[in-house]
Amino acid sequence: MSRVTQTATFIFALFGASPLLAEGVAPSAAKLIDFGNGWAITNSMATGWAISLALVLLIIWLIGRPSVIPSKGQAVFESLLEGLRGIFEPIVGKAAFPTAFPILVTFFIFILFHNWMGLIPGVGTMGWGHDVNGHFHLTRPFIRPHNADFNGTIALAVVSFGAWLIIVFKFAGPALIFKDLFGNKADKAETPGWLYPILSLVFLAVGLIEVFSIAIRPFTLSVRLFGNVFGGENLLHGTSFVFIFYFMELLVGLIQALVFTLLTSVYIGLLCNHEGGDHEHGHGEKDAHH
Repeated sequence: MSRVTQTATFIFALFGASPLLAEGVAPSAAKLIDFGNGWAITNSMATGWAISLALVLLIIWLIGRPSVIPSKGQAVFESLLEGLRGIFEPIVGKAAFPTAFPILVTFFIFILFHNWMGLIPGVGTMGWGHDVNGHFHLTRPFIRPHNADFNGTIALAVVSFGAWLIIVFKFAGPALIFKDLFGNKADKAETPGWLYPILSLVFLAVGLIEVFSIAIRPFTLSVRLFGNVFGGENLLHGTSFVFIFYFMELLVGLIQALVFTLLTSVYIGLLCNHEGGDHEHGHGEKDAHH
């Protein structure tokens, strides 16, 4: 038995639980409380609620009572917000940014911490089970990362899609959305008369394909996040938390949180950031001259 395995075994023993070593993690969450008729509280749901509450309390503790001269905790949180603002504002556009930014920040922080939850030794490997041929077989883990459960990532993707619908209809409007999807993008003045109707049919077909790609966004968003987190969790447990893979999963957790949030912001910006910056900049220059 390696030193890493011995250390893990000792840590689990402190909690009165047996380790599940060199085995994968079950793809489905375990039911902690079953209400019947398909309704239940799973370990991934309980983890999501607990970490969300912990994040809220942590932010309240860091910021305290906001002041003009910020405390250290407030300064750290404001620096994080400014960094994220610098990333998302050019993508989303100035008009939609105040509405979109709170949901984008929430996504990033929530997903990041839940991605990292699986890196804690014992998460997903301590719980109820039985011995099989001298090895502990885990059947119901106490704790399971929220994003290692496909139901959890589907929920995040559905919220992202719902927020996208609300924001684009508010700031772009149905007319612009329809024109962006199905409108002829060719310049009529520079396009031969016989070619322009043909291009209209081409852009109509492209628009139908785009509608299909929009409809499957919740699925692609959720699968991407779930696959990376669940795969990384299995990799760590299968290698007994070898340091190099542990460090790699730290980076993967950060990247996947950023990717999910960036894709959400890009989807919003594709419809809400149509030359808005240049238009506003031009008005600003006119006002300055006046």
